[in-house]
Amino acid sequence: MVEHPVVTAVVEGSVASAAGIDAGWRLVDVNGVVPTDVIEYQQLTDGADLELRLLDRDGAERTVKVDKAQGEPLGILVASAVFDRVRTCDNHCPFCFIYQLPKGMRRSLYLKDDDYRLSFLYGNFTTLTRFTELDVERVVTERLSPLYVSIHATDPELRARLLRNPRGATSLRWLEVLLDAGIEVHGQVVLCPGINDGAALERTLLDVLDRYDTLSTLGVVPLGLSDFSKEPDLRAHTAAEANAAIELVERYQEVFRSTLGRRLVYAADELYVVAGRVPPGVDAYDTLDQAENGIGLWAEFARAFRRRRGALSVRPGFFQSVEGAPALGYRAPNLGPRAHGAHDATADRVVVLTGSYAAPLLRVLCDEAGLQDVEVLAVENRFFGGNIAVAGLLCAADVARAIEGAGAATYLLPEACLTNGRFLDDPALDEMPGDVRAVAVDGAALRRELEALLAHR
Repeated sequence: MVEHPVVTAVVEGSVASAAGIDAGWRLVDVNGVVPTDVIEYQQLTDGADLELRLLDRDGAERTVKVDKAQGEPLGILVASAVFDRVRTCDNHCPFCFIYQLPKGMRRSLYLKDDDYRLSFLYGNFTTLTRFTELDVERVVTERLSPLYVSIHATDPELRARLLRNPRGATSLRWLEVLLDAGIEVHGQVVLCPGINDGAALERTLLDVLDRYDTLSTLGVVPLGLSDFSKEPDLRAHTAAEANAAIELVERYQEVFRSTLGRRLVYAADELYVVAGRVPPGVDAYDTLDQAENGIGLWAEFARAFRRRRGALSVRPGFFQSVEGAPALGYRAPNLGPRAHGAHDATADRVVVLTGSYAAPLLRVLCDEAGLQDVEVLAVENRFFGGNIAVAGLLCAADVARAIEGAGAATYLLPEACLTNGRFLDDPALDEMPGDVRAVAVDGAALRRELEALLAHR
């Protein structure tokens, strides 16, 4: 069933505004075609001289003719990315973080999708277990690229076990079809100690070389395990296990480079930290297309903080192909009503709040830059517990506790832990005690903010 998308805003001065379309109306069809998602909507509205059927706020049907040039933006923003039902995930992966959330959080956090359209729009990873021939036809015909695919293991029995879905054993056939059709695909392996690491990971890398060698990238990321996990067979990596995984990945990088001319596979920054190693610099990457997945994110952050030029850039994993896609879930804007960037310090101290993994790395950067007066405070994640120590999963309760224990200061917080100005556990940024400011997860932005604050103390 297709729901009529709500018009959330009409751009002032646009052709939609001139035609009298208003926010709160619902879009029924475009030139007689009912779009099923924002991708199809964008394609339909890209043409000239449109006839739109809409329902106004009172539910009355209106037919609006819009005179516009080919390719001219219509000027309508809609409330959702998918107008029919989001294709939910029917896997039961034991490492899925949604199963590791406590009860009572925002409803949107519990949505478990496996929709290739959200992979294209937002960079979400899909397992392809619900993929069909019709989906392949659409992806290939409309060139819905790039897509992001969770591989985890190429051994059919092991993949089915990891996904807890018998279709996991066969669904990678779609990956071959997509790659053969020239679709850009980025893959990932969530590494579970004693399950799909070691020899299983090596088989996966060999199969990638043999069958999936046109993958754009393959990220190997460690298992994140909260205190709410109920899986007795899962555990966090030891330093030795993380180091072994890195060494295997780096060995196969050389294999891929010698045979394909590129590294293809990369270990996540988090694996290096768990192994007690500093993540590599940007020279160790051919691309930063998986930076949002923690692959080279620290390298780019450090490069920007040090004000060095770089040939690589981070491609955002959302809105990358359809400009009209609405911000949904954790892809919504980070900041709420409180803006960041004010340079008046309210205390003599300047403190950067971050996760336990990034804190020692950030301390080194500040010392290198002569910012010894800046304090770096690692916030322990007691909300999730386990081995959760990344900045993006910091919650309000833990941030508030850290601030109250550290005293008066101007605190800088990575905006990645916010969605529309709210933390995962729901309090808003402006409910934090003291002066807390969100800063973009960008090395150059953080350094500018620190230098400005120190200059105005």
